[in-house]
Amino acid sequence: MKNPWMYTTVVLVIVAIGLLASNLQMTGQLAAGDNIQMKDDQPTQTQPTPTQPAPTGDLTDDDPVKGDPNAPIIIIEFSDFQCPFCERFYTNTLPQIVSQYIDTGKAKLVFRDFPLSFHPNAQPAAEAAECADEQGKFWEMHDKIFENQGSMSVESYKLWAEEIGLNTEQFNSCLDSGKYASEVQKDFSDGAAAGVSGTPTFFINGEKLVGAQPFEAFKAVLDKYV
Repeated sequence: MKNPWMYTTVVLVIVAIGLLASNLQMTGQLAAGDNIQMKDDQPTQTQPTPTQPAPTGDLTDDDPVKGDPNAPIIIIEFSDFQCPFCERFYTNTLPQIVSQYIDTGKAKLVFRDFPLSFHPNAQPAAEAAECADEQGKFWEMHDKIFENQGSMSVESYKLWAEEIGLNTEQFNSCLDSGKYASEVQKDFSDGAAAGVSGTPTFFINGEKLVGAQPFEAFKAVLDKYV
Protein backbone atom coordinates (compact mmCIF):
# COMPACT_ATOMS: atom_id res chain seq x y z
CA MET A 1 0.00 0.00 0.00
CA LYS A 2 1.41 3.40 -0.99
CA ASN A 3 0.12 5.29 2.08
CA PRO A 4 1.18 3.53 5.34
CA TRP A 5 -0.92 5.91 7.46
CA MET A 6 -4.06 4.97 5.59
CA TYR A 7 -3.23 1.27 6.10
CA THR A 8 -2.78 1.80 9.87
CA THR A 9 -6.08 3.68 10.12
CA VAL A 10 -7.97 0.90 8.33
CA VAL A 11 -6.49 -1.71 10.68
CA LEU A 12 -7.44 0.31 13.77
CA VAL A 13 -11.02 0.75 12.54
CA ILE A 14 -11.36 -2.99 11.91
CA VAL A 15 -10.05 -3.80 15.39
CA ALA A 16 -12.43 -1.28 17.01
CA ILE A 17 -15.42 -2.77 15.17
CA GLY A 18 -14.40 -6.27 16.28
CA LEU A 19 -14.15 -5.23 19.95
CA LEU A 20 -17.53 -3.50 19.80
CA ALA A 21 -19.18 -6.58 18.30
CA SER A 22 -17.59 -8.81 20.94
CA ASN A 23 -18.85 -6.59 23.78
CA LEU A 24 -22.36 -6.54 22.33
CA GLN A 25 -22.36 -10.34 22.02
CA MET A 26 -21.16 -10.75 25.64
CA THR A 27 -23.84 -8.37 26.87
CA GLY A 28 -26.47 -10.39 25.04
CA GLN A 29 -25.18 -13.63 26.54
CA LEU A 30 -25.28 -12.21 30.06
CA ALA A 31 -28.83 -10.99 29.60
CA ALA A 32 -29.88 -14.37 28.24
CA GLY A 33 -28.24 -16.07 31.21
CA ASP A 34 -30.19 -13.90 33.65
CA ASN A 35 -33.44 -14.78 31.87
CA ILE A 36 -32.59 -18.49 31.93
CA GLN A 37 -31.93 -18.33 35.66
CA MET A 38 -35.33 -16.76 36.24
CA LYS A 39 -37.06 -19.48 34.23
CA ASP A 40 -34.88 -22.43 35.19
CA ASP A 41 -33.61 -23.84 38.46
CA GLN A 42 -31.55 -21.43 40.50
CA PRO A 43 -27.78 -22.02 40.16
CA THR A 44 -25.64 -23.24 43.02
CA GLN A 45 -23.69 -20.02 43.32
CA THR A 46 -26.67 -17.65 43.49
CA GLN A 47 -25.86 -15.21 46.26
CA PRO A 48 -28.46 -14.63 48.99
CA THR A 49 -30.24 -11.32 48.67
CA PRO A 50 -31.67 -9.66 51.79
CA THR A 51 -35.42 -9.38 51.46
CA GLN A 52 -38.35 -8.33 53.56
CA PRO A 53 -39.58 -11.32 55.60
CA ALA A 54 -42.56 -13.08 54.04
CA PRO A 55 -45.68 -13.88 56.08
CA THR A 56 -44.33 -17.29 57.12
CA GLY A 57 -47.54 -18.39 58.77
CA ASP A 58 -49.39 -18.00 55.48
CA LEU A 59 -46.90 -20.31 53.75
CA THR A 60 -46.91 -23.32 56.08
CA ASP A 61 -50.28 -24.81 55.03
CA ASP A 62 -50.65 -28.49 56.11
CA ASP A 63 -47.53 -29.77 54.39
CA PRO A 64 -45.06 -32.38 55.72
CA VAL A 65 -42.83 -31.23 58.57
CA LYS A 66 -39.39 -32.57 59.49
CA GLY A 67 -38.44 -31.88 63.11
CA ASP A 68 -40.17 -30.62 66.23
CA PRO A 69 -43.47 -28.95 65.24
CA ASN A 70 -42.85 -26.41 68.01
CA ALA A 71 -39.31 -25.49 66.89
CA PRO A 72 -38.80 -21.71 66.92
CA ILE A 73 -37.25 -21.53 63.43
CA ILE A 74 -39.41 -22.41 60.42
CA ILE A 75 -37.65 -23.31 57.19
CA ILE A 76 -40.10 -23.48 54.30
CA GLU A 77 -38.70 -25.14 51.19
CA PHE A 78 -40.32 -24.79 47.77
CA SER A 79 -38.86 -27.62 45.73
CA ASP A 80 -39.12 -29.60 42.51
CA PHE A 81 -38.27 -33.31 42.67
CA GLN A 82 -36.75 -33.27 39.17
CA CYS A 83 -34.67 -30.14 39.77
CA PRO A 84 -30.93 -30.98 39.84
CA PHE A 85 -30.21 -28.10 42.22
CA CYS A 86 -32.88 -29.35 44.63
CA GLU A 87 -31.15 -32.72 44.60
CA ARG A 88 -27.85 -30.95 45.24
CA PHE A 89 -29.34 -29.21 48.28
CA TYR A 90 -30.71 -32.53 49.51
CA THR A 91 -27.34 -34.26 49.13
CA ASN A 92 -24.87 -31.56 50.14
CA THR A 93 -26.59 -29.16 52.52
CA LEU A 94 -29.68 -30.68 54.11
CA PRO A 95 -27.77 -33.28 56.20
CA GLN A 96 -25.89 -30.51 58.05
CA ILE A 97 -29.07 -28.52 58.60
CA VAL A 98 -30.74 -31.63 59.99
CA SER A 99 -27.89 -32.50 62.35
CA GLN A 100 -27.23 -28.98 63.63
CA TYR A 101 -30.66 -27.38 63.66
CA ILE A 102 -33.51 -29.85 63.10
CA ASP A 103 -32.36 -32.78 65.26
CA THR A 104 -31.42 -30.32 68.02
CA GLY A 105 -34.92 -28.84 68.12
CA LYS A 106 -33.87 -25.40 66.88
CA ALA A 107 -35.64 -25.57 63.53
CA LYS A 108 -38.23 -27.47 61.54
CA LEU A 109 -38.45 -27.95 57.78
CA VAL A 110 -41.72 -27.61 55.90
CA PHE A 111 -41.66 -29.06 52.38
CA ARG A 112 -43.85 -27.51 49.69
CA ASP A 113 -44.07 -28.46 46.03
CA PHE A 114 -43.09 -26.16 43.17
CA PRO A 115 -43.07 -28.40 40.06
CA LEU A 116 -41.66 -26.46 37.13
CA SER A 117 -43.46 -26.84 33.82
CA PHE A 118 -40.36 -27.94 31.89
CA HIS A 119 -39.79 -30.86 34.29
CA PRO A 120 -42.37 -33.44 33.15
CA ASN A 121 -41.70 -35.79 36.06
CA ALA A 122 -41.96 -33.16 38.79
CA GLN A 123 -45.74 -33.09 39.16
CA PRO A 124 -46.21 -36.90 39.25
CA ALA A 125 -43.34 -37.22 41.73
CA ALA A 126 -44.89 -34.60 43.99
CA GLU A 127 -48.21 -36.47 43.85
CA ALA A 128 -46.41 -39.73 44.69
CA ALA A 129 -44.86 -38.11 47.76
CA GLU A 130 -48.28 -36.82 48.82
CA CYS A 131 -49.73 -40.33 48.45
CA ALA A 132 -46.89 -41.65 50.63
CA ASP A 133 -47.65 -38.91 53.16
CA GLU A 134 -51.20 -40.28 53.33
CA GLN A 135 -49.65 -43.37 54.95
CA GLY A 136 -47.20 -41.40 57.10
CA LYS A 137 -44.11 -41.95 54.95
CA PHE A 138 -43.63 -38.72 53.05
CA TRP A 139 -39.97 -38.30 53.96
CA GLU A 140 -39.13 -41.89 53.01
CA MET A 141 -40.56 -41.30 49.53
CA HIS A 142 -38.97 -37.83 49.39
CA ASP A 143 -35.56 -39.41 50.02
CA LYS A 144 -36.12 -42.23 47.53
CA ILE A 145 -36.97 -39.81 44.74
CA PHE A 146 -33.99 -37.50 45.29
CA GLU A 147 -31.61 -40.44 45.67
CA ASN A 148 -32.86 -41.96 42.40
CA GLN A 149 -33.58 -38.81 40.41
CA GLY A 150 -32.38 -40.40 37.18
CA SER A 151 -35.02 -43.16 37.43
CA MET A 152 -38.16 -41.10 37.98
CA SER A 153 -41.37 -42.63 36.59
CA VAL A 154 -44.78 -43.73 37.80
CA GLU A 155 -43.55 -47.33 37.70
CA SER A 156 -40.60 -46.40 39.91
CA TYR A 157 -42.79 -44.63 42.46
CA LYS A 158 -44.92 -47.75 42.76
CA LEU A 159 -41.83 -49.92 43.20
CA TRP A 160 -40.39 -47.57 45.81
CA ALA A 161 -43.72 -47.52 47.64
CA GLU A 162 -43.37 -51.26 48.15
CA GLU A 163 -39.73 -50.88 49.22
CA ILE A 164 -40.56 -48.35 51.94
CA GLY A 165 -43.37 -50.51 53.28
CA LEU A 166 -46.50 -48.77 52.01
CA ASN A 167 -49.80 -50.45 51.33
CA THR A 168 -49.21 -50.65 47.60
CA GLU A 169 -52.86 -51.10 46.63
CA GLN A 170 -53.77 -47.91 48.46
CA PHE A 171 -50.73 -46.05 47.11
CA ASN A 172 -51.24 -47.13 43.50
CA SER A 173 -54.90 -46.17 43.60
CA CYS A 174 -54.02 -42.79 45.09
CA LEU A 175 -51.37 -42.07 42.48
CA ASP A 176 -53.39 -43.30 39.49
CA SER A 177 -56.40 -41.22 40.49
CA GLY A 178 -54.52 -37.92 40.68
CA LYS A 179 -55.95 -37.45 44.16
CA TYR A 180 -53.37 -34.86 45.20
CA ALA A 181 -52.89 -33.02 41.90
CA SER A 182 -54.77 -29.97 43.19
CA GLU A 183 -52.85 -30.01 46.48
CA VAL A 184 -49.55 -29.88 44.58
CA GLN A 185 -50.81 -27.03 42.42
CA LYS A 186 -51.96 -25.13 45.50
CA ASP A 187 -48.40 -25.28 46.80
CA PHE A 188 -47.20 -23.94 43.46
CA SER A 189 -49.72 -21.10 43.52
CA ASP A 190 -48.83 -20.16 47.09
CA GLY A 191 -45.16 -20.12 46.17
CA ALA A 192 -45.70 -17.98 43.09
CA ALA A 193 -47.76 -15.53 45.16
CA ALA A 194 -44.88 -15.31 47.65
CA GLY A 195 -42.39 -14.48 44.90
CA VAL A 196 -40.94 -17.92 44.17
CA SER A 197 -39.67 -18.09 40.58
CA GLY A 198 -37.15 -20.94 40.69
CA THR A 199 -36.13 -23.93 42.75
CA PRO A 200 -35.11 -24.47 45.39
CA THR A 201 -36.38 -21.39 47.25
CA PHE A 202 -36.47 -21.14 51.03
CA PHE A 203 -38.11 -18.90 53.59
CA ILE A 204 -36.33 -19.01 56.96
CA ASN A 205 -38.63 -17.33 59.48
CA GLY A 206 -39.82 -15.37 56.47
CA GLU A 207 -36.36 -14.44 55.14
CA LYS A 208 -35.95 -15.54 51.54
CA LEU A 209 -32.92 -17.55 50.41
CA VAL A 210 -32.70 -18.75 46.81
CA GLY A 211 -30.71 -21.58 45.26
CA ALA A 212 -28.74 -24.65 46.31
CA GLN A 213 -26.63 -22.57 48.66
CA PRO A 214 -23.78 -24.06 50.70
CA PHE A 215 -24.46 -24.80 54.35
CA GLU A 216 -22.65 -21.62 55.44
CA ALA A 217 -25.26 -19.45 53.68
CA PHE A 218 -28.07 -21.18 55.60
CA LYS A 219 -26.14 -21.01 58.86
CA ALA A 220 -25.71 -17.25 58.48
CA VAL A 221 -29.48 -16.82 58.33
CA LEU A 222 -30.43 -19.53 60.85
CA ASP A 223 -28.11 -18.19 63.52
CA LYS A 224 -29.98 -14.89 63.51
CA TYR A 225 -32.92 -16.71 65.10
CA VAL A 226 -31.19 -19.13 67.47
